[in-house]
Amino acid sequence: MNTYFAGQFDVAVVGAGHAGIEAALACARMGLRTLCFTVNLDAVGNMPCNPAIGGTGKGHLVRELDALGGEMGRAADKACIQYRLLNRGKGPAVWSLRAQADRRAYQQVMKHTLELQENLWVKQAEVVDLRTDGQGAVSAVVTHTGAEYTVRAAVIATGTYLGGRTIVGDVVRDSGPDGLAAALPLTRRLVELGLSIRRFKTGTPPRVNARSVDFSKMELQPGEDEGLAFSFQTRTPPENRAVCWLTYTNADTHRIIRENLARSPLYDGTIEGVGPRYCPSIETKIVRFPDKERHQLFIEPMGLNTEELYIQGFSSSMPEQVQVEMLHTVPGLEHAEMTRCAYAIEYDCVDPTQLQPTLESKVVPGLYGAGQFNGSSGYEEAAVQGFVAGVNAALKLLGRPPMILRRDQGYIGVLVDDLVTKGTNEPYRMMTSRTEYRLLHRQDNADRRLTPIGYELGLVSKEQYEKTLAKYQAADREVRRLEHTGVAPSPALDALLEGCGETEVKNGARLADLIRRPRLSYAALAPFDPDRPALDPAVAREAEITIKYAGYIDRQLRQVEEMRRLEDRVLPRDMDYLSIHGLRMEARQKLQDIRPRNLGQASRVSGVSPADVAVLMIYLKQAENATH
Repeated sequence: MNTYFAGQFDVAVVGAGHAGIEAALACARMGLRTLCFTVNLDAVGNMPCNPAIGGTGKGHLVRELDALGGEMGRAADKACIQYRLLNRGKGPAVWSLRAQADRRAYQQVMKHTLELQENLWVKQAEVVDLRTDGQGAVSAVVTHTGAEYTVRAAVIATGTYLGGRTIVGDVVRDSGPDGLAAALPLTRRLVELGLSIRRFKTGTPPRVNARSVDFSKMELQPGEDEGLAFSFQTRTPPENRAVCWLTYTNADTHRIIRENLARSPLYDGTIEGVGPRYCPSIETKIVRFPDKERHQLFIEPMGLNTEELYIQGFSSSMPEQVQVEMLHTVPGLEHAEMTRCAYAIEYDCVDPTQLQPTLESKVVPGLYGAGQFNGSSGYEEAAVQGFVAGVNAALKLLGRPPMILRRDQGYIGVLVDDLVTKGTNEPYRMMTSRTEYRLLHRQDNADRRLTPIGYELGLVSKEQYEKTLAKYQAADREVRRLEHTGVAPSPALDALLEGCGETEVKNGARLADLIRRPRLSYAALAPFDPDRPALDPAVAREAEITIKYAGYIDRQLRQVEEMRRLEDRVLPRDMDYLSIHGLRMEARQKLQDIRPRNLGQASRVSGVSPADVAVLMIYLKQAENATH
């Protein structure tokens, strides 16, 4: 192919999905000339799997990204049409915001944001080649039309387009999501450069026309009464402008699926890629849980200006005819008109243990990976990786230290560490159970944890930074006041305690001690607190959580300090693990491949035991003594 010089940039971002968007915006906002490619400009910020942002664990990621200066939370608040706070019946550590998005509105918001961003150029083109210089570092990207752009770094954020193959029954096509073109030649070049490529799979549910649905047979799923938002900068609470519905599969649905399993690409060998364990297809659910009588299906609107509905939980790769039969057994969907059938999609991704904690490749300097290319699943997981990759590409080119978030700093740190240290044999999904410090990593305090880092990067304004500081100073003042304010015994207090199922106090009590009682709240004690200041609801909530869970929070902080000692023991980058006697052979090989930065990361490498960590500690101590 003949090529021509098309321009000089600092960073090329390959892909404009949720990962590519955040990578491109971060680089451009940090002052670098950034070029973002997409196979189709109408697919910027696409949502092929479900029209929603957030959810359990994922809402935490969005909030953390927003605190750092990312875009997803702000865009969600502009385009989302129904908000729900999940896990309200549990503790605040696992409260997770989830919002239905107007899919097209979200895409328009993100596309326009990219178009308006200074230092950022967005182009519709497929990147087919990646050039390197004499040292093997990224030097240029080449498009399918022969345009060659010189760059100093590149972020691969190809989503499910790279080697994309869609499957509906025996109909198999080279394709990206929603019938868009797949990106095929780039995989070959990445393999030539030494990257280990694997094959994963995900799926989408069918879509139906709302006019053909009988909602009277379904359960209404309204939004929250209280206005909630993803972004800490959103001043006007978003409104609920849509509802969702809940229905269930039944014995007839399951019978049709079982009768047609021989035609399922999942079970006839057609699908080769590994699918997500925590978001399986409906046929996988029926096989995996044969005794379960029904499975939930959420009916979610695609937007305000369309009648299309997603049948969430009904992901499938069955033949289209079978999908229609399955669909028509579901209450409320007996006469549903299927506008788009479900499909599975296979795609190429990298082994993430080939990446550093900055998400830079270990084998190609200047090459970064993000999102599904790194083996993860989900829009939110992709977005935060795009941000990490973009920020670190920019920091490297600017000659500044990298941004590496530790596990104790938040879900983003956990996600990246899990991928690059442990790797993944299936599409990785964030869940609250993956972090050791759930009570520290609440979605409500993400700004306290991460806004200072965003401010230091230059991605959070001074005004927002100072507002965050003021918010938590006010919360800390209120905690101190409550710790030192007493309530005298009274019939009214006894009545409140009895009504809440709590024992009475004979000699009075501090407000903080009363708040710590499981059935009492900050709001319930307002009549007994005449000096209570007028506080922003977020400040009051922060003070209450800090008091109510103080003991648990202190315990987790001690765990953080214990782990920090391991994280502070840096391992030499050139350490020869194969020659360290006392390490098991599996540990030697794993450590040699992954080359952890410190003892903490080494302790989390799959195949490395506590005994191996002890050997490393002794080895480091002996090396230190030998130098003195």
